[in-house]
Amino acid sequence: MSSNAAVNGVKTACRVIPVHKKYTLQSSGIWERIRSLLAISPARSNGVPLNAQFRNPTPGSNEPFSFIDPVTIPAGDIADNPYWKRDSRRSYPQLSFVNQQDMVGLLKLGSRTSPKKELIGEAGSKAIVEIQKDGEAGLAAYFNKEETAVNLEAFSDDGLPPLPSGASSKKGDGKYQLTEENSYPESYPCRTFH
Repeated sequence: MSSNAAVNGVKTACRVIPVHKKYTLQSSGIWERIRSLLAISPARSNGVPLNAQFRNPTPGSNEPFSFIDPVTIPAGDIADNPYWKRDSRRSYPQLSFVNQQDMVGLLKLGSRTSPKKELIGEAGSKAIVEIQKDGEAGLAAYFNKEETAVNLEAFSDDGLPPLPSGASSKKGDGKYQLTEENSYPESYPCRTFH
C-alpha cells in the first residue's frame, strides 16, 4: 500500500506544470526570482490569462451594432409603461367625492349619461353659472327653493336616495347566500345575520 502511495506521489510531481509553461502572464527576470522566493507555492501562477489565448473573440472584433438587446413587450416599452401603471402595491381603487355644489348640479341638470335638459350653447353656459351660484348655498337651500316634485325625481318611489351599485332594496335579496355548510348549525349558540 505504501509503495502505491509513493508511486502516486511521483506521478503527481511529474504532472505539475512549471510556471513558465502556463498560459498566464508572469513576472520575469529578477522579479520572478523574488516572487518564487517569497511565494508559498512557487509553482502556482497568478491566474491572469494571456490575451491572445483566452480572449476569443478578441475585444473590438465584433461589429458594434451586431448585438440586439432582447426587449420584452409591453414590460420593456418605456414610453407607454410608466411606473404608476405597473405598481401593483398601490393599485387599490381610488375614492371619488361629490361635494354639495356638484350634487346640486346633478339634481338640477342631471349627468352626462342621463341629462334632464338639453342645454346647448349660450343656454348651457348660463345654466352652469346659475348652478354654481345655487351650489354655493348648499343642498338644504336648494331643497327649500325647489318644489318637492322636482326633488323626488332623483330618488326612488319610496323617496330614498339611490343605492350603491350592486346593492338591492328588495327584501330577501341578499348579497351573500349562506348555505348550511358555510354557516353555523341551528344548535350552535351563535347568531348569524343573513
